[in-house]
Amino acid sequence: MFNFTYYTPTKVVFGRGAEERTGALVKEQGREKVLIHYGGGSVVRSGLLDRIKASLDKAGVAHIELGGVVPNPRLSLVYQGIELSRREGVDFILAVGGGSVIDSAKAIAYGLAEEADVWELYDHTRQAKACLPVGAVLTIAAAGSEMSNSSVITKDEGGVKRGYNNDICRPKFAVMNPELTATLPPYQTASGCVDILMHTMERYFTPNGTMELTDSLAEGLMRTVMKNAVALRDDPADYDARAEVMWASSLSHNGLTGCGSDGGDWACHGLEHEMGGMFDVTHGAGLAAVWGSWARYVYRDCLDRFVKFTVNVMGVEDTGAPEDIALKGIEAMEDFYRSIHMPTCFSELGIAPTQEQLETMAKMCIVAGGGKKGTAKVLYEADCLKIYEMANH
Repeated sequence: MFNFTYYTPTKVVFGRGAEERTGALVKEQGREKVLIHYGGGSVVRSGLLDRIKASLDKAGVAHIELGGVVPNPRLSLVYQGIELSRREGVDFILAVGGGSVIDSAKAIAYGLAEEADVWELYDHTRQAKACLPVGAVLTIAAAGSEMSNSSVITKDEGGVKRGYNNDICRPKFAVMNPELTATLPPYQTASGCVDILMHTMERYFTPNGTMELTDSLAEGLMRTVMKNAVALRDDPADYDARAEVMWASSLSHNGLTGCGSDGGDWACHGLEHEMGGMFDVTHGAGLAAVWGSWARYVYRDCLDRFVKFTVNVMGVEDTGAPEDIALKGIEAMEDFYRSIHMPTCFSELGIAPTQEQLETMAKMCIVAGGGKKGTAKVLYEADCLKIYEMANH
């Protein structure tokens, strides 16, 4: 077990009708003008945007708005939001949407707080010294950005997808009404469940630093998400299942499931970021498509953890050689992905990278990782390429 600092300053307001408190929550922050940041037309069509604006009006908080966030949120819209907010005197960013919207809001907040180019943070050429406050009204349970220190942005030129982590961007509050996720297409719901699982698995599959309590929390979270992902496949209107998944989304990525570890592996996220940048795939689906190939490539170097996962999470009987048990767990996880209609390889994801594209992604993954990636097994460019090749069928 390693020393750790657990920091979760986000105030959570959870349950039916929670969005009605948004104005009061912003008012608590002592802020005067809000940028409401959102994605496509769903928040407009559902009436959520109007309810948010009415709540702000009731609290006496002025507001402007900027929509247009897309999956794998773009740097160009971040720049637009910074310019608009600076011109209008905005002092608070309110994200209404899922992880992409919250990530974009965080980037705008970084950009407003300092004069330098915000992309330098994501390009890891400098560290942020300040960030405007951010709040979130969550409509998709997936990324966990509503309580995390993470933000991922895609640069339009070249499709370069990069993440930046800093505690100063953690939202001041997160409003979570599970009902707001009920209109999501089944594919997005399932993809979100994979993203939640992966945020915990990235921390779980590491040979360095473990803690029994943290492991138990992580294993329970994964079992809960898998159970309720199946429930939502069968009944998308199941409020309790949506509530379980929404809360798991936050707990999986606010640091709780990594307390005592070395910080986790994060190779799958690195591999998927290059896939998302090049092919604009849905993040959770991309993670599912590459996970099995990654797992088969690294499991021997992290065998005890894969055996533990197989028995405690996947419910596979602990009989036979450790390597056989680990492989059964990997197969069981892929069977789960298929059961909720998630891909387990590139062809099922709907992409067919050329060898040149695979090589480019492998190279860029290692560039983004600073020369290597992962802790379950340390990966270099040749390793990343092999994993991509294994998934490319």
